[in-house]
Amino acid sequence: MKLWDKGFSTDKKIDLFTVGNDRELDLILAKYDVIGNVAHAKMLHKIGLLSADELFDLETELAAIIKTIEAGKFTIEDTFEDVHSKIEFMLTEKLGDTGKKIHTARSRNDQVLVDVHLYVKEALNEINEGVGDLFDLLIALAEQYKNILLPGYTHLQIAMPSSFGLWFSAYAETLIDDIYFIKAAYKMADQNPLGSAAGYGSSFPIDRDFTTKALNFETLKYNSVAAQMSRGKLEKGVAFALSSVASTLSKMSMDICLYMSQNFGFISFPDELTTGSSIMPHKKNPDVFELIRGKCNKLQALPYEFTLITNNLPSGYHRDLQLLKEGLIPSFSTLKSCLEMLTYSLKNIKVNTTILEDTKYNYLFSVEAVNKLVQSGVPFRDAYKIIGKNINEDNFNPDKNIKHTHKGSLGNLCLDEIVEKKNKAH
Repeated sequence: MKLWDKGFSTDKKIDLFTVGNDRELDLILAKYDVIGNVAHAKMLHKIGLLSADELFDLETELAAIIKTIEAGKFTIEDTFEDVHSKIEFMLTEKLGDTGKKIHTARSRNDQVLVDVHLYVKEALNEINEGVGDLFDLLIALAEQYKNILLPGYTHLQIAMPSSFGLWFSAYAETLIDDIYFIKAAYKMADQNPLGSAAGYGSSFPIDRDFTTKALNFETLKYNSVAAQMSRGKLEKGVAFALSSVASTLSKMSMDICLYMSQNFGFISFPDELTTGSSIMPHKKNPDVFELIRGKCNKLQALPYEFTLITNNLPSGYHRDLQLLKEGLIPSFSTLKSCLEMLTYSLKNIKVNTTILEDTKYNYLFSVEAVNKLVQSGVPFRDAYKIIGKNINEDNFNPDKNIKHTHKGSLGNLCLDEIVEKKNKAH
C-alpha cells in the first residue's frame, strides 16, 4: 500500500531504491506515529470532521496497535512503503471508511516530522539521563581520589602536577557543556510541526493549538514552510548535541587507553573488563575503551553528513531528507551504549596511588619551585632561569608538598559548585 496510490504500480527496482531501509527504521518510530494519529483524530473530531463514534473507533484501534508495538509484534511488510501506510491500512481494514478519514488535513511530510520530533525528545531525555549518571560517577570518583597526584602533560611531555580529582572532575564539568547542546536540541524538537501538511498548510480549519497540547509540545512551529524546513535542521542540531557528548567520551577513552598502558601504569581494570591476545598471553587490552573511542569518533562525523545531505536543498520537501533517518536513529543507540559502557567500566577503575614515586616525574614540580622563589621576592624571569640552570646541571631537588588554593585547582576542586552548575543545566 502506498499513501500516494493512484491505481497503477511502479517498477519494483524503483520501489526498492526509494524505500531503502525505511521499514526497518520506521519500526522504531511506530509508537510515535500512533501517538500522532491519536492527537490528529481528536483534533479532526473537535473541528467536526469526525463523529464521536468514529473517534472512539479510531482510538480503540490505535490503542490496539500500540499494544502490538509494545509486544514487539508489529511488522511492516514489504507491501507497504512505511509505518504511515501500514497503520492507515490497519485502520481501514478494521474500520472501513472511518480508517480512510485519518489522513484528512495531513500529509506524510508532517507525519514524519511529528514522529521524528516526538522520538528525538524521548531519545534526548535518555541520553541526558545517561550523561547525568556518568557525571555523578565522575564527581564521586573525583572526591574519592582528590588527593592522589597524577602527572599532567603538555605536548605529551611531563608538565605539571595534576590529580585524579582534577582529571575526573574535568570530564564531569565538560559534560555540562554537552548538556547545554542536548537542551538546545531538545528545544528545537519541542515544537509542533503537525498541520504543516506538505509544507504549505491546509484549507481545512485545523486547530494546531489543540494538537500542540495533545502531543505535549512546548510550542508550535507556526509557519508551515518553516515547519517543513525544520526537517534536516532538527537532525543537524541533534547531531551536534550527540557529537558533543561523543567528543567527551572519546577524549576520556583515549586518556584511559594511555593511562592503562605499561608505559604509564596510572590506572587498571579487573581482568574481566579487558580482553586478551590470540598469541600474546600477557596482554590485557582496553578494547572497550578503544571501541568507545572509535564509535564516538564516528558519531562526530554525523553533523557533516547531515550538512552535505541538506545544505543545497531549496525550501519545500525533497526525497533526500529520507536519508537523514539512516544516520539519526542508530546514532542514539550507539551513543547510549557508549555512555553505559563507560559508566559501567569506570565503576571498577583501579587507581595507582604511588605514581609520583618514580623519579622521572620530579620535573613536574619545576614550576612549583619557580613560584616559590617568586613568592620569596625573586622576579619571575630570574627565578625561571635559576630553576632551569639547576635542572640542566642535574641539581634540581623537588619539593613535592604542594599547596594550590584557587578555585579549580588541585586543592580546591569546587565539586559542589560543579554539581550546582550541572543541576541548573540538567
